[in-house]
Amino acid sequence: MSPGRQRLAVVGAGWAGLAAAVAATRAGLAVTVFEATRQLGGRARSLEVDLPGGERATLDNGQHILIGAYRDTLALMREVGVQLEQVLHRLPLTLQRPDGQGLSLPAWPAPLDAAWGILRARGWTTGDKLSLLSHATRWRLRGFQCPADWTVLRLCQGLSPRVLRDLVEPLCVAALNLPAARADARVFLRVVRDGLFGPPQQGWGASNLLIPCADLGQVFPDAAGRWLAQAGAELRLGARVQSLRAQDGRWQVDGEPFDAVVLACPGWEARRLVATSGVPAADWLTAAQGLGHEPIATVYATGGPRLPLPMLALETRVDQPAQFVFDRSQLGGPAGVLAFVVSASEADAREVERQVLAQALALGWPVRPLKTVVEKRATFACVPALRRPGMAIAPGLLACGDYVDGPYPATLEGAVRSALEAIEALDAGLRPAGRTAATAC
Repeated sequence: MSPGRQRLAVVGAGWAGLAAAVAATRAGLAVTVFEATRQLGGRARSLEVDLPGGERATLDNGQHILIGAYRDTLALMREVGVQLEQVLHRLPLTLQRPDGQGLSLPAWPAPLDAAWGILRARGWTTGDKLSLLSHATRWRLRGFQCPADWTVLRLCQGLSPRVLRDLVEPLCVAALNLPAARADARVFLRVVRDGLFGPPQQGWGASNLLIPCADLGQVFPDAAGRWLAQAGAELRLGARVQSLRAQDGRWQVDGEPFDAVVLACPGWEARRLVATSGVPAADWLTAAQGLGHEPIATVYATGGPRLPLPMLALETRVDQPAQFVFDRSQLGGPAGVLAFVVSASEADAREVERQVLAQALALGWPVRPLKTVVEKRATFACVPALRRPGMAIAPGLLACGDYVDGPYPATLEGAVRSALEAIEALDAGLRPAGRTAATAC
């Protein structure tokens, strides 16, 4: 470390932590990253599974989707050397079901793609299409704003039931991990504004689905780790931070001094460290304590057919809970492996697996279970009027992550933007004379 460089501890090496570390290193800080596990990526990471024939395959702890509106995430991936076209499969927004009905947008500029996709939606009547167009026009005229206590279902009052089923519910579950009856309408409108009506990013339409076709490690974490190591940052894996203390104008992380700390770990871990740090942060702790969490289950199964698209939407019932199915053979994975995604499911792994296998059989797919992964706290519960904890905790101590107060739900883009904003705010306070401020990528 060069004399005079300010030391920054980043606690957590998920996407937020890695984004913060990259931005801080670029800004000239001496960065040390502490990660409790021995793997980069946090809740968006790869895992190894055994296939029936004895071979091993790399899958993910959950099936993730990016969209073209992820401005900062895509730019950061490029900065650390990721070739986006090699790790992401681009698909115009498509919420098509196995029977071919549903919504599919063309690869046109927004909002022409949305308008044409709505007009051409299969299985929708003229009344369905006019219902959606009138609601979308009303949302846009109101600046994509609504009262703080509205749910998405309240926002969509009067919308055609078929459109609610085929578009709103799948989009709401995919973005907010909650059904429309519970989800925050304001956050949903922000997703609609940026995802359906936003400008293109990195040459891709804002609404384009960008589905990883490589394991999640290759999509960003591994490249970010290499970039940080080459830039002189220190990555400490298997190092769970036990204590955080303010002392003599600096921060002691397990007794080691730093000029500032960014908590990029999950909210419950950040809460643990702040609560025992001795700093007066009652309001922040109350907000963090008030967050609920929602699970996501991914059921990997073998013996499935090749699907007409890499991703299909599924019609759900209480006993058929999967909202989406992904054909891993079209996404760089083994042939015959399907990934069924169940958001906001309270069932345990055994029960959700049983339900999904029955759901697949009802579609004519007699698949066999391979691996079921349940992330019990995959996202925070993005309910109306939610008070999320802020970025600033104490001087020199900040939090970032998808749960921190911001306009987005628990998404990778929300995590990355939160991290970049934290480093930009921190950099202004730590910047020595003669050095320019960091800029968000």
